Amino acid sequence: MSPSVPSRSARRRAAGTLCVLLAVGVVITGLVQAAPSATPRALDPRIAAVMRKPDYRHAQWGLFRQDPRTGKVSESRYADQFFIPGSAAKLFSVSGTWHTLGGDHRFVTPVHAVGQRRNATLKGDLDLVAQGDLTLGGRTRKDGTVAFTTIDHTYANDVPGATLTPENPLAGIDQLARQVRQSGIRRVDGDVVVDARLFQPDPGLDPVPTPLIINDNVIDLLTTPGAEAGTPAGLEWRPKVAPYHVTSSVRTVAAGKPSDINVSSSPDGTRIQLSGTIAADSAPVLRVSAVKDPNAFGRTALIEALQRAGVEVRAKAVGRNPVRQLPRTYQGAPTVARYTSPAYAQYAELILKVSHNLGANLGICLMATSTGSTNCNDGFPVLAKFLEHAQVDRKAVQLADGRGGNPADRATPRAMAQILTYWQRTPEARRFRTSLPILGVDGTLADSCRSCPSRGKVFAKTGTAAGGDLLNDRLAVGAETTAGYLETRKGHFDVFFAGVNGAATPTADITGVLTIANDVADVAAYLQQQAAGGH
Repeated sequence: MSPSVPSRSARRRAAGTLCVLLAVGVVITGLVQAAPSATPRALDPRIAAVMRKPDYRHAQWGLFRQDPRTGKVSESRYADQFFIPGSAAKLFSVSGTWHTLGGDHRFVTPVHAVGQRRNATLKGDLDLVAQGDLTLGGRTRKDGTVAFTTIDHTYANDVPGATLTPENPLAGIDQLARQVRQSGIRRVDGDVVVDARLFQPDPGLDPVPTPLIINDNVIDLLTTPGAEAGTPAGLEWRPKVAPYHVTSSVRTVAAGKPSDINVSSSPDGTRIQLSGTIAADSAPVLRVSAVKDPNAFGRTALIEALQRAGVEVRAKAVGRNPVRQLPRTYQGAPTVARYTSPAYAQYAELILKVSHNLGANLGICLMATSTGSTNCNDGFPVLAKFLEHAQVDRKAVQLADGRGGNPADRATPRAMAQILTYWQRTPEARRFRTSLPILGVDGTLADSCRSCPSRGKVFAKTGTAAGGDLLNDRLAVGAETTAGYLETRKGHFDVFFAGVNGAATPTADITGVLTIANDVADVAAYLQQQAAGGH
């Protein structure tokens, strides 16, 4: 069955926001044109055939392949021209955060008892001091690894097929509440306060990182079709925290009909409404709604968790986070609970595998906090210093965020190869390489080239930047890129970039973007096969 084409009005609504697939970015026109740099060998005819497709008539392709041990360049096309990287820019931000914090860094989120203890009663407040933990246990498996799906729930409103991990999004909060109980506190004659002074949320970073993050600061909304056409659809949602309330008027329609589910919410985000249709033969459809006040949300979640654990809190669960009650220091205020995260390398894998935008932007703020600053913008000088240490030409990289979605973001293919080469010189080379999506195996490359000879031999970060071209009733694909490693023989990896800027889809159907992404993945596979000596 061919994919359905949305109505013009639906396409206009979609064009109002950026289309998202595999990674998120923006559409920029007017790319710098220049003659291709010299190519040491003839272009693989399979790659040339991809580049000649109609979608790329006005586009610019870039290629680069290099042996990081010898420095020999085997492929070079526009290697020193700026490209819109899309989420391939995460190679820089995640690398900088990893280097700054350390791959084994763990975030320890404490709860302090501020006040006087009288037997089992705390005459005072419980303060949760947020530490910038990306998941706070909400994705952590029993073995300590971080769970992810091929299409992350944070993309659910934009990309078909997003799914949930089975882990409890309130796991870390519940653990903290149980520890408070185990500390001997049974009653809090005061309040619960979230201390989010680690850094100031910066609206220039989209999505905006916050010191306290629960379930990626979204509510998950899972709709399932009813028993037959005309019946109400089923609804499950999480995490259930007061005063959030969800209602649905989604109806089941006949099998084969389009599923079209819309989400709206009250100004404060606490009243969420789903509307639309779901086909009787449809798989469950996931949508998300933003948590607009993460600190108030976290405060209520902790009070409710304390109550479940058997700790009575005098303060009302629902309300503003009373930040004015925070002390200047926690000296003398005992720690009655702490949640310890998985290692940062696990978070880096999540960010890179699924192209997790919030986590990538969070890294900028965390680099700032390493200097004692609460201003996220102070993370960029830290990143700049690291790139110089990593022998990356800093002038060949432009970044205004961590995720690769700002209109200013640019990088040359050679600069991306340089950051990849840096990791090959470190003891964590394998750890970093396997954190990237693997062709035909996992992450944003899971569904590409599943049966080709290069399956499992390409490790690369993908990037997409796309938006609506209303003039031509299609999608303008500002960028589709990939950069990473090609296994040329056992234990040997070339660094590479393959990408196209300025492509366009035939229609306004988002599956056209997937076609372009598959073309770029195929080019990466051909580069690997060529490097390995096979055609």
